Amino acid sequence: MLHLSRLSRADWFGPLLATILAILLIQSFSASFLSAYNIEILLLAIAVNALVAYSQMVIIAIGQMNLSVGAIGGLAAISFAGVMEVWGLPAPLALLLALAIGALAGAVNGILIRITGISAFVITLATLSIFKGINLGITEAQPFYGIPESVKSFGASILFGPVPLLVLPTAIVTLLLWLMLRRLPMGRFILAVGSNEHAAALSGISVGTTVVAAHAISGLLAALAGVLVVARLQIGQPSIGDDWLILSFAAPVIGGAILAGGHVSTMATLLGVVIVAIITQALVLFSIDPFLVQVVLGAMILAAVGLNRLRARTPLKGSH
Repeated sequence: MLHLSRLSRADWFGPLLATILAILLIQSFSASFLSAYNIEILLLAIAVNALVAYSQMVIIAIGQMNLSVGAIGGLAAISFAGVMEVWGLPAPLALLLALAIGALAGAVNGILIRITGISAFVITLATLSIFKGINLGITEAQPFYGIPESVKSFGASILFGPVPLLVLPTAIVTLLLWLMLRRLPMGRFILAVGSNEHAAALSGISVGTTVVAAHAISGLLAALAGVLVVARLQIGQPSIGDDWLILSFAAPVIGGAILAGGHVSTMATLLGVVIVAIITQALVLFSIDPFLVQVVLGAMILAAVGLNRLRARTPLKGSH
């Protein structure tokens, strides 16, 4: 009984229970919900959305927010597609360039926040506009169609059964993030800065370096998400990333992240992504108006924040 009580307090327990209940409920109304085709569609959405959520989660961990997640992902995506079409760059080099652009854009956010002392909200709101403007300047609002067959093949390939190959990079990133937050010094520094920036500085942690590193990691993850979207769509759309912002907050918050910082959970955030994907897919299956997806996401964020505030009465710092 004591073990079960401790288990129920884990960040991932609630989202896991909600995921199982949602699957059982939707399956009872629609027998096709767990068909191979639907599972593949769900996993494709999860593969991209998990990276978007992780990109925000890392910033929430330091007690900040990144409104430019989608703009960075979109800029990396069109850079990835553009250099392959215009310059004929091989896909691996284009990937490295796109990831470097994402990490650099994220680092710029972190540097500006530390140098100016202006809140992350204001800085990333400004860079959102800048990065999106660069995106539109490069593309002139037109897609890049010259995606190599190797990239198209990667985006369309199946790993096994209904599991798409796009899931593999996300699975690797999930494991690496979990290890970073639980085992590596950088993960501990990020959580310490989020818990108490002043105490972290007194204990010898370089707060400035940690903030810049967190934003660089965030930009890198957003860029990888953008690249996966290009591979999935087989086209470099200037609009990639435009609708990521709400999702990027929804999944970590559903996963128990404390917006003030210092406490996030990789596994619970992943389950938050799964819950959002399941609800979105259910609305499609039942032919419900798409605008309700945004309504449901907003309601879920409010509910999750409310539950987190109740749990904060017995706070548990750290990550799982």
